[in-house]
Amino acid sequence: MKYLVLLGDGMADEPIEVLGGLTPLQKAHTPHMDILANSGILGMAATVPKGFHPGSDVANLAVFGYDPALSYSGRAPLEAASIGVDLGPDDIAFRLNLVWLEAHYGKLYMGDFSAGHICTSDAAELINSLQSELGDDQFSFHPGISYRHLLVWHGGREKLTCTPPHDISSQSIESHLPQGEGSAELIALTTSAQMLLANHPVNNARLERGDLPANSIWLWGQGRRPQMKTFQELYGLDGGVISAVDLIRGLGVCAGLKIVEVPGATGYIDTNYLGKGEAALELLKESDFVYLHVEAPDEAAHGGLLDEKIQAIEDFDRFVVGTIYAHLDQIGDCRILVMPDHPTPVELRTHTAKAVPYLLFDSRTPHIQRDSGYSEVSAESTGVRCAGHLLLPQLLEL
Repeated sequence: MKYLVLLGDGMADEPIEVLGGLTPLQKAHTPHMDILANSGILGMAATVPKGFHPGSDVANLAVFGYDPALSYSGRAPLEAASIGVDLGPDDIAFRLNLVWLEAHYGKLYMGDFSAGHICTSDAAELINSLQSELGDDQFSFHPGISYRHLLVWHGGREKLTCTPPHDISSQSIESHLPQGEGSAELIALTTSAQMLLANHPVNNARLERGDLPANSIWLWGQGRRPQMKTFQELYGLDGGVISAVDLIRGLGVCAGLKIVEVPGATGYIDTNYLGKGEAALELLKESDFVYLHVEAPDEAAHGGLLDEKIQAIEDFDRFVVGTIYAHLDQIGDCRILVMPDHPTPVELRTHTAKAVPYLLFDSRTPHIQRDSGYSEVSAESTGVRCAGHLLLPQLLEL
């Protein structure tokens, strides 16, 4: 038996007036997800336990089958695992976004939490400069992908309140700076980084090209090294993770799964959807489990880009789900879980903690049971609800 999780990050949403009261998932043309839904089990999953921030770290940890209440230690430590940064017992990892802050009437606003989706090559130069000029025995900077990077505070503090930058798009940063023990050190580091980035050659070149400069760092998602059992220990399974996002890849590393590189996978609307679907087929020839993650719907929603979110959902259906569906005979007996990790409503431009729709398909029982397709409404109508971390055992028939 083969097992697949196909996850469209942030696909779930709310009814939108300009769509006639439909959600983007309802509006999008998703024939392959609809076919699987009509032949499988539909329900709603609570991937964000009460009291947790509705981040992709918590939600995906749950979809991986780990109870966040027992396993969650912060987002940044998972990203550290992805990029090969070994955290010591006294190290605190922070997610470091390269951002563009916009000045208005003496205040700074979160103009773009991704610095215009800065390319990895530009970002690497900036992070390397930060390490060269500001890195020391206390702080070390580590490059990641695009705007997503890592800061390690050696012997640092973790009891801080740090705000995800995508939660405060277009808002003043004044009341969202780090608070708590050690906050003064982080604010001072951020100020020093801003001074270094202000006239950096990379940013000067970006301005000349008409691109947004990465004129600040933003620190959040802190935590210590996680303690997690591997998939082999928990389920006796081997497999792999397909994602362009360090967070998801880090979860895979901690779970003892293979990380599959896909050329052209960007974590954005232009990602190589087809390449991911094809990589999943190749991985299933040698492994029993695949976790395939697509970030694009979430990124579009954070930008408030309704058309792009619908397009990302349709591309996920056509090139990822559709590729798997077209090769079911080749795969053989399999069970497929399709879902988002959390809602990312376009009109809010950030995550919410509401339950999300899931479909669970078993190739051994492909008979048509309904014709409602896959959406928040059709899943809600079944009355089936479960905790997110219990879905993987259901997928594995445990």
